[in-house]
Amino acid sequence: MLLKEFAMKLQGFKVGLARSTIWPVGYVVPRFLLIVVFWLVFFGGPVNAKLAQERRENARICPGDLEVLVKLLVRDLPGYANREFRRSKIEVDKSRSSYLVIAGRPEFEALPLGVGRSEKPVSDDEPRQVFITTLERVYVRGEVVQLQGYHWLFLTEIEGGWRLVMMFSRMGGYPTMGPVSPPRDSSNGAIAGAVRAWLRDCRAGSVRG
Repeated sequence: MLLKEFAMKLQGFKVGLARSTIWPVGYVVPRFLLIVVFWLVFFGGPVNAKLAQERRENARICPGDLEVLVKLLVRDLPGYANREFRRSKIEVDKSRSSYLVIAGRPEFEALPLGVGRSEKPVSDDEPRQVFITTLERVYVRGEVVQLQGYHWLFLTEIEGGWRLVMMFSRMGGYPTMGPVSPPRDSSNGAIAGAVRAWLRDCRAGSVRG
C-alpha cells in the first residue's frame, strides 16, 4: 500500500514536471531518478540521522584508554589552565600573570617509586604515572619570562573515568634550559586544577573526541 501511494506521488511529480515551463513538453522522468528519489525519501533520512547520532555519541565518550585520554587532555589543557591562571591571579597575586602556550609530549613509562619496587603498577588500584611538558609565558611587572614545565601526574581509574591523585612539577627556562627547579608537590596548583577540571568534564561527557 505504501509503495502504491508513493508510485502515485511520483506519477504526479512526473506530470508536474512535464507541464512545467522549465522542462520540455512530454518530458519523462528517467526510471533511475525515480529510484533515487524513493531511496532518499524512505531510507536516506533515517540512515543519515542514525549516523549523525552515533557521531555525536562517540564524540562525547570519555576514553577509558589512558593514552588516548591523555592525548585529548594535552590538546585542551591550555584553555583550562589559562582559566585557572586568571582565577589565581584575582585571588592570589595581581602583579603576576601566566599564560599556558602549549602542552604536549606525553610519556607513560613509569618511574620506580621505591627500592625494589616494580615500575609497573602491582594492581589495578595503584595510580598510573603520566609525564607531560608545558610551555608557560609569565608576565611580571612588564617583563616576560618563558618557562618550561615538567609535570609528573598520578592518575587512578574510578567508576566513570579517571581522576588526578597527585602531581609533582619542575620548572626550567626556555629556550635556554638553565637550572631546573627541584620537584615540588603541585597538586594544588593551577595546572593540577586544570587537569581535574578537564577530567571532570570528560566524565560528564562535555569533552569532544
